[in-house]
Amino acid sequence: MKIGVDLGGTNMRAGLVKDGVIVHKEIVPCPSRATEREVLLCLERLIGCLMCPEVEGIGVGAPSVVDAEEEIVYNVANIPSWKEVPLKRILEKRFSVPVCINNDSNCFALGEKQFGAGRDYRNMVGVTIGTGIGAGIIIDDKLYGGRNTGAGEIGSLFYLEHDFEHYCSSGFFVRYHGLTGKEAAVKALSGDTQALKIWKEFGSHLGELMKAVLFTYDPEAIIIGGGIASAFAFYEQSMNEAILGFPYTETVKKVKILVSGIEDVALLGASALARKAMK
Repeated sequence: MKIGVDLGGTNMRAGLVKDGVIVHKEIVPCPSRATEREVLLCLERLIGCLMCPEVEGIGVGAPSVVDAEEEIVYNVANIPSWKEVPLKRILEKRFSVPVCINNDSNCFALGEKQFGAGRDYRNMVGVTIGTGIGAGIIIDDKLYGGRNTGAGEIGSLFYLEHDFEHYCSSGFFVRYHGLTGKEAAVKALSGDTQALKIWKEFGSHLGELMKAVLFTYDPEAIIIGGGIASAFAFYEQSMNEAILGFPYTETVKKVKILVSGIEDVALLGASALARKAMK
């Protein structure tokens, strides 16, 4: 058995995984404004709720840059006190099992590759759309993160007057239309014309992001996850229309753009990291 952890600034989630199935899950609020030690204690208590003699390893996905060799997390998003935390060393000392740390978007991609919609593809990109934009890259069936697990930070690529994250995350709805993505989805579901127009605009921006992914990685599949994924029906058409502007038509014909169908796929991906730690 393994434990997968998804470290978020709002909530910390952990799952006890056996044979690719989450048999028990715990979720606690993250004390994001607390001291480094207080946040660590909260994380340790969360993992402790799931620890048992059968646990062989722990995998953690963090919204941050992670030193791929030392597995130190730097400048964790939405947890200001976590500037430089040697998380692998701390957790291994506390729980006496191998620990592996990686970027949370990489955990999403790894989870999709091993347990979800990415199982049939050797080369794929998992794109998470929520408060921010992240991506995990699978090349020849292997997770590729670069030196600091940041190879998928496509949201920070320049686009229009800002970057892709500015226009392709949930912040787009607040900045330009004064409502949340969830509120826009509820309105669209009721047939609200203005809300449907907003989603169409969002899809056009997201299509440009997908073109950047195609230029950069030329994957067989792009799998969308995160909070915005559930509203896919509202922006799918305008996204696809934007993608048609990609200059290589054969690439557009062959790539599959899919939506994640597993609620806790990032936890499963994090648990899969533990296999690496155990080698």
